[in-house]
Amino acid sequence: MAGQRSEKVSGYRERNSTADRALDILLLFDDSRLVVGGQEVADHLGVARSTAYRYLQSLASSGFIEEQRPAGYRLGPRVFELARLARKGIGLSEVARPVMRDLAERVGEAVLLTRRTGATVVCLEREEADHPVRLSYERGHVLPVNAGASALVLLAWAPDKEIDEVVERSGLPRFTDATLTDAAALRGRLERIREAGTAVSRGELDADVLGVAAPIRDAGGAVVAAVSVAALSYRVPDERVPQVTRAVEEAAARISERLAILDS
Repeated sequence: MAGQRSEKVSGYRERNSTADRALDILLLFDDSRLVVGGQEVADHLGVARSTAYRYLQSLASSGFIEEQRPAGYRLGPRVFELARLARKGIGLSEVARPVMRDLAERVGEAVLLTRRTGATVVCLEREEADHPVRLSYERGHVLPVNAGASALVLLAWAPDKEIDEVVERSGLPRFTDATLTDAAALRGRLERIREAGTAVSRGELDADVLGVAAPIRDAGGAVVAAVSVAALSYRVPDERVPQVTRAVEEAAARISERLAILDS
């Protein structure tokens, strides 16, 4: 038909927006094509080389690409900045959940992701095993910070002054006969947790439930969350605790490594 544009040999789809064409140029880059030339862009878009050059110059002026003579153009610093922001936008839960699922399968027990806010601890995520356990920690629940492995491991690396404020504010409520309600005993327990690098509790929050927790750290080394295993005590006798503890430590390290990548 007269006046109708012919389909481009390159397969480029005609679109109305200049922004669409700019995106198509950026999508040309991949692991095997780190630099693109003006003629390559023109062929891909099905336009004259002068038109392709205008698109390239517009992207270069915005920092999305930069000229690398004599070969052509490579991705510019603005792309790297956007990639950094995209990584930063990924939440802790998204980073942790695949690791939590692996841990739940490995040990056959429920896995929790918790975070401390002042004198309280909130459960962010929970991954179930084949045999669900009734726990005080459900997703979204908020509890005081003095009971259970995950809470204690979150408090252990806080500054001494902050620990004092938390103890005074929370009042150290009792949940079971095993709950730590004495401030001096709690501080001693926190010191031992720091030395061990992990926390193990039996029946301190929920009777007959064992918890094993390890800290999750950000790129700067600060403790930002905890990952823990929660199981009925009879399912994890003393001789099995070291095995579960190692699995929890490894999971915490994997989550911390992922957070460090996002922060880089």
